[in-house]
Amino acid sequence: MSKRGRILVAMSGGVDSSVAAVMLHEQGYEVIGLTMKTWDYASSGSNSKETGCCSLDSINDARTLAVNYGFPHYILDIRDEFGDFVIDNFVDEYLAGRTPNPCVLCNTHIKWEALLKRANKLDCEFIATGHYANIRQHDNSRYVISKGKDENKDQSYVLWGVSQENLARTQFPLGSFAKSEIRQMALDMGQEELAKKSESYEICFVPDNDYRAFLKHKVGDLEERVAGGNFITSNGMVVGQHKGYPFYTIGQRKGLGIAFGEPMFVTQILPESNTVVLGRADELERREAMVRNVNLIKYANIQEPMDNVITKIRYKDAGMLSTIVEEKDRMRVVFDHNVSAIAPGQSAVFYEGNDLLGGGFLC
Repeated sequence: MSKRGRILVAMSGGVDSSVAAVMLHEQGYEVIGLTMKTWDYASSGSNSKETGCCSLDSINDARTLAVNYGFPHYILDIRDEFGDFVIDNFVDEYLAGRTPNPCVLCNTHIKWEALLKRANKLDCEFIATGHYANIRQHDNSRYVISKGKDENKDQSYVLWGVSQENLARTQFPLGSFAKSEIRQMALDMGQEELAKKSESYEICFVPDNDYRAFLKHKVGDLEERVAGGNFITSNGMVVGQHKGYPFYTIGQRKGLGIAFGEPMFVTQILPESNTVVLGRADELERREAMVRNVNLIKYANIQEPMDNVITKIRYKDAGMLSTIVEEKDRMRVVFDHNVSAIAPGQSAVFYEGNDLLGGGFLC
């Protein structure tokens, strides 16, 4: 056993997790690498060549790196758990007229639980991932996630659901580095191919980035069930027919298949009647939102209204100043100014400065 202790590192085969593993190894930890197989292309209905974090090439890249640096590497097949929870939820959310956030669910309910379960079996005190975020213990003894140094790569948004129990054993080695620095580290390690690996911003189990085709594959009679619903305006006027409500998202403008004299957007999805409501850009604007399934990070509760909170309603959102108010099992968000395209099912994530207060799913 090393002086720093034993740590289980989630290794996707990409540059971030690979450098994180080597970094911890060189810091004196006894590193064990673990690659999780969460899905495969055959189950997604894709005929494309496998790429990304679950491909055979990526698994082999992770294993080769571990062998080269002399630490163990394991592969963990969690396709059943992942499919039963994350993919089923993804389909169910679209069928409910919402836009799902699968990365949050995966982190919260699948990856951390799988990592810690295996860490316990391997006598690892800590787990680590290649997320661009920071973690520390606050004065109130709670474990707090804060934004990573690289604003363009910060991934704290998808970590709001991780429990305090799990955060207590988590490390983020890359939080104080920019992506460019991590690529340079890979070059310095002699890993030129690794340093040049491209990044994917797609949902991992929708490799063609076509969620509509994925839904059709998973629900065989979906098109027949939902085709021919009405497009209506906010005053109830029928203005055309659509291909099925699950194939549209709040804020969508392109691909409506219908022409207007002015730009029109999806403002509401009504699954019960297979209706999609269209409106002008100003009809997408809201001053308030309700958030469910809230998980608080920095504080155990927020008993009084808290202002000057930055709330992000999508991953690449800059965030908006707001006031948050706990209302039983939900959080009310009152924005200082109008925000556009609040999509039920997406995450609303709250920040106090760079610290993650918590988050939940938009209602």
